[in-house]
Amino acid sequence: MSALFILLAACVTFLTTTPASADGVGDCTATKGAVVAVDFGPFGGKIERGCDPTPTTGYELLHDAGFSTTGTQHDGPAFICRIGYRSFNSGTQYPTPDKESCVLTPQATAYWSYWIASPGQDEWTYSQYGAMDRKLKDGDVDAWVYGGTDVGGTTGKPTFGPDDVRAGGTHTPDPGDTPTGAPGKVDVKAAAAWLKGRMTDGDRIVDDGATTPNYSLTVDTAYALAAVDGKSAALDKVTGFLAAHVAEFAFPNGADQVPDATAVARLALLAKVTERDPRALGGHDLVDVLKKNVCAAGPESGDAAPGCTAKGDFRSSSYTEGQALSVLALLRAGVTPPTATVDRLTQLQCKDGGVTSILIRPGEYCDGDPATTGLVALVLHKAGGHTDAVAAARTYLAKAQRKDGAFPGYTGSTTGSVTATAYAAQAQRTLGDTKRAESAVGWLSRQQLKGGGFGFEESATDPAVYPTPAAVLAGVGTDLVTLTTKKPEPPTGPTGTPTAPAPGAGPDLKKGVAYLTKAANLKQGQYYTAAAGSARADFGLTIDGAYALAATGLNTAKLRGIVDFLDHRGKDGEGRTVNDWTGIGTPYAAGGSLGKTALLAEAVGRDPHRFGGHDLIAALAKAVCTKPSTAPDRSCAAKGAYTYAPSVFAHSLAVMAQLRAGEKVAAAQPIAYLESLQQPSGAWPSLIPSTRDSDVDSTAIAAMTLDLAGGAKADKAVDKALAWIASKQLADGGFPGAAGDSVNSAALAVQGLSLDAGKYSAKIAKARKFLASQQNTDGGFNVAKGGQRGSDLRASTQAVGGATGISFGKLKRSLTGTSPQPTPSPSGSAPDIVTTGGDSGGGGVGTSGTGGDGGGGVLASTGAQVGALTAIAVLMVLAGWRTVIVARRRTDTGSGR
Repeated sequence: MSALFILLAACVTFLTTTPASADGVGDCTATKGAVVAVDFGPFGGKIERGCDPTPTTGYELLHDAGFSTTGTQHDGPAFICRIGYRSFNSGTQYPTPDKESCVLTPQATAYWSYWIASPGQDEWTYSQYGAMDRKLKDGDVDAWVYGGTDVGGTTGKPTFGPDDVRAGGTHTPDPGDTPTGAPGKVDVKAAAAWLKGRMTDGDRIVDDGATTPNYSLTVDTAYALAAVDGKSAALDKVTGFLAAHVAEFAFPNGADQVPDATAVARLALLAKVTERDPRALGGHDLVDVLKKNVCAAGPESGDAAPGCTAKGDFRSSSYTEGQALSVLALLRAGVTPPTATVDRLTQLQCKDGGVTSILIRPGEYCDGDPATTGLVALVLHKAGGHTDAVAAARTYLAKAQRKDGAFPGYTGSTTGSVTATAYAAQAQRTLGDTKRAESAVGWLSRQQLKGGGFGFEESATDPAVYPTPAAVLAGVGTDLVTLTTKKPEPPTGPTGTPTAPAPGAGPDLKKGVAYLTKAANLKQGQYYTAAAGSARADFGLTIDGAYALAATGLNTAKLRGIVDFLDHRGKDGEGRTVNDWTGIGTPYAAGGSLGKTALLAEAVGRDPHRFGGHDLIAALAKAVCTKPSTAPDRSCAAKGAYTYAPSVFAHSLAVMAQLRAGEKVAAAQPIAYLESLQQPSGAWPSLIPSTRDSDVDSTAIAAMTLDLAGGAKADKAVDKALAWIASKQLADGGFPGAAGDSVNSAALAVQGLSLDAGKYSAKIAKARKFLASQQNTDGGFNVAKGGQRGSDLRASTQAVGGATGISFGKLKRSLTGTSPQPTPSPSGSAPDIVTTGGDSGGGGVGTSGTGGDGGGGVLASTGAQVGALTAIAVLMVLAGWRTVIVARRRTDTGSGR
């Protein structure tokens, strides 16, 4: 047998892990063991389940449950690329090699994503830990789904719930058909123009054959105009007409009679959308009217007021739409709706998760429809506190959606409804089912008629006003929860230079630095590893640690050690250097990794033209894409993007590195591309190409980048971005991220908002207080407020650096006075030098996934801990097997970015 054949066999053994004997779900109970479900639906299979009665890690659970996995050649088994199950197609692992080579990290649109749920939870959470770092407990449930997510894990969730697959469940769920309808865009300008043409005197809709206005359709038309045109003379004219006719619309029976709650709510929402006062529209306090017309009891009490079907109804609503709009109107006016009014919406939910359109009494026959379900899901999501109801509605919508993306109007119908599809798409986008929403909008785009309007159903030939506004909102990507003509306020204070945080107002940075630099974490004082027990350096995480040390200035000796290790091409336990990670000089040069490395060199006064033995700036210039690549080549997302830089974070780091090197001309196209990715809300998506999600981390780093770029256009974009970030702050001071109430996102938000510290000082202080609350006794930080406890290196690097408020674009730390550090040899068994007392502390150490990179980190990489396989690594080099790749981030941390 040849040496090469032995090598190949060894590599396959290294990458592929076979299953142990499956324990079977029957061996676990709700309180004993952990369950894993793998959805083979995309490959013609079903959801397969298994369990481990004595769970340890997510990785071991997969294999003990009877599944087999294969990793990537770059990351080994630690990154799960394929999964198989013995009873499905004789154990064939998917995706098959003809679909995915598993050499490079899979694309963000097609990989195995990892979801988790703790005992008692009926909502999946995207795992912020790799499976080998996830420590399981009895009652935990894991799920693996093939498809796509965004960087925050807000899209691509399983179509089944944790309760569907828990031990003791009665069935294995049917995931339903994934929509395959082609995407498309609604011509919203044409639709708005058609609506304007339908108005009488430019200010109202009058039905054919009628002489009086249809106020409801007039309001809906105003919503559409606001979504497409923002503030405009046409919208002002319509709103003015409605304000002058509040009495006729909202009080059709007279001012002293019960109002039409649905009309009141529509007008109040329009006032908020158009920046008017709902407490003084046309001389009426619409908010007060709603508050005063809530039913205290239903007919069963014997003391119900007229127009009340049940306790919590808004009087005379009659339909669920009116109830939902009334709750939303109060929420948008800054008023907490009476609890009974929100609970009433949940009482209208049927057993299958759908919501009925009629205000039925409790216990009456319930038959939901997609339009009503979509609207109520949006409102309950906004109200908060009803996650189970929202999850059930989401599942209902997934099951109701046709393969072409459309939704029927009612139970039993097979005809696609424009209104149902529009409302469902709005809800799906908000709830994270982006692909499903895009498929729905694509179907809508194919229903748009010549002239711009929409008919009621598919194949309609006559346009109508009623369905058109809802289709417009779906096409724009907004809904009544978020729709507004308001633009971000201009800054009131200086921008650019952050103010120093107040002493004692945030986390203990000295303790944080001690955690980052202790010997158990920073191997040989010079790099972090990909996982506990691994000899493989995580270069992205290592640079994140260096950024944190540079920002604080509390241990420049350790900072020097990291910088020298990278600059002098120090080798990890597998013989790899930072150049293997960046891919410089290879066909897989990663723009984000190059930029991240160059930015560190610039921050500490090293020459990025001569760092690690290479000219990083010249390599960055070569990495700028001149056009998008075509499949199967996925190196370039677009003109102005960087090669193998799949996230906004990676792209931004590369731009900053070029700008700090004085290469503004070379960075012009990347800057223009970055600006083009900003959404109307001010936010940036997580991934490139855009996944149309809105991500705090990406928005913060993009704002730092454009602040460095300067110019009127960039300044305007920064102002808009900061306003959006500020609007996302949670009540406890944190910010939403992939892990929930995220430490990483809060730290990046501090950096972003510090670009205008004068204006956002209160929010910055609140965020720093939140970070302090998540710091453990060992100085490290949790990944998020909820979930698995214990200090995590990735979260800690971002928390320590981010808490200073210093932008990556302005980060600077001199190494003057420090001593050169020895460069380690490639030995996975080199001893760590431990300083007495240096490892004290109470928190555990987490490394949350495998190696980071300039591409924004990693997918939720999973698998066994990779040992020091130096001999195999050397043989792989000799055989030409060493491949350098860029890995996409799917954890809620900044390491790889």
